[in-house]
Amino acid sequence: MVPCTGRLLSTGDGLEPYRLLDADGGVVEPVAVFLRELLAAGRSAATLRSYGMDLLRWWRFLRAVNISWDRATRLEARDFSCWIQLTVKQRRLVSGRSNARAVNVSVAGAPNPVTGKPALGDRYVPATVAHSETVLRGFYDFHRDAGTGPILNPFPLDPARRSRRAHAHHNPMDGWARERVGRYRPKVPHRVPRAIPDQRFNELFAALLSNRDRALVAFWISTGVRASELLGVRQCDIDPGQQLITVVRKGTRAVQQVPASADAFVWLRLYQEELHGQIPRGRTQPVWWTLRRPRRPLNYHAAHRMFERANTALGSDWTLHDLRHSAAARMARDPQLTLSDVQLVMGHAHLSTTEIYLTPNKDEVIAGVLAHHARAAEQRGKPVPPPPAPGYDPQALSVLFGRAL
Repeated sequence: MVPCTGRLLSTGDGLEPYRLLDADGGVVEPVAVFLRELLAAGRSAATLRSYGMDLLRWWRFLRAVNISWDRATRLEARDFSCWIQLTVKQRRLVSGRSNARAVNVSVAGAPNPVTGKPALGDRYVPATVAHSETVLRGFYDFHRDAGTGPILNPFPLDPARRSRRAHAHHNPMDGWARERVGRYRPKVPHRVPRAIPDQRFNELFAALLSNRDRALVAFWISTGVRASELLGVRQCDIDPGQQLITVVRKGTRAVQQVPASADAFVWLRLYQEELHGQIPRGRTQPVWWTLRRPRRPLNYHAAHRMFERANTALGSDWTLHDLRHSAAARMARDPQLTLSDVQLVMGHAHLSTTEIYLTPNKDEVIAGVLAHHARAAEQRGKPVPPPPAPGYDPQALSVLFGRAL
């Protein structure tokens, strides 16, 4: 049993956004040094939070087995890899909310009747386990190079990968395979991005309750920007005349102008008229604010709750990131847009990332296969005319007997 001791504290300080605390409330200094190194390398605060949660799970496991972090071996790393794949996630109960999540655990895997997505299970998904292995391997690599950790990394690379020369005899026409694969890294299944069908999106948009929510969703579905990128937009970043918004990309922190639909700017103008005189004025002020007083800048969690309320009304479980997938799929299906245009708008570093949106979704495949079965059944029901004898013109026989050969 691994107790939920320690926590990851959000400080609100730009020089130290997150701080890992142990069971006694003290700062875990090895993790603090590692996170400071990531911050110096230009990693965002969201990345630091993700890394901190992986390290928190590792620290809790080490406390349960009574091993210091710098005395951990591959035996502990192997046991931790087994534990994280088999353990049941411990969710923190929030007062005032229903226990709906605990009910969903008992029916894990049952698909949503509206979206077709499988329900979230009570265990960590392979992507989370793989991310945890990568973070812990990088953590121990850093302390080994700094001389503050063990010489042997508890989370080593796969020996089959390490024994070969990197990219030996690589064909330049082929893609690049992943060379750095950890020994305890599970296989992550390839997932096709799920886009919201147009009819379902219309129902979802109709379930929104305010002009602010309609403007947000209209911008997300027309620009394809990430949720956090749109929520960080300021007043000076809106250009209705050219139908452009300026966002800061999540990974590279690059400033980029993205085109949006005319409907999105119409909903935005209606929302701004409602807030006239109620929010601070200024070019550097945020665009999105809370609907309740006192007015505060809208954060990701509040926007997520807004989307959850719309999902509850429809019985669906769409996410904010599904809007980004839907925008990319819509643009990729447009024959007038090249794939490189979609790549630039989406902010993908590689064209291969954009190519996944050319894959037909499940609904399209099911509809196509069912149509194929219907055509095959129709052909089996009709008598197939025999082929004409050699020397006869099929077109003349078709006119003579009134049938299509």
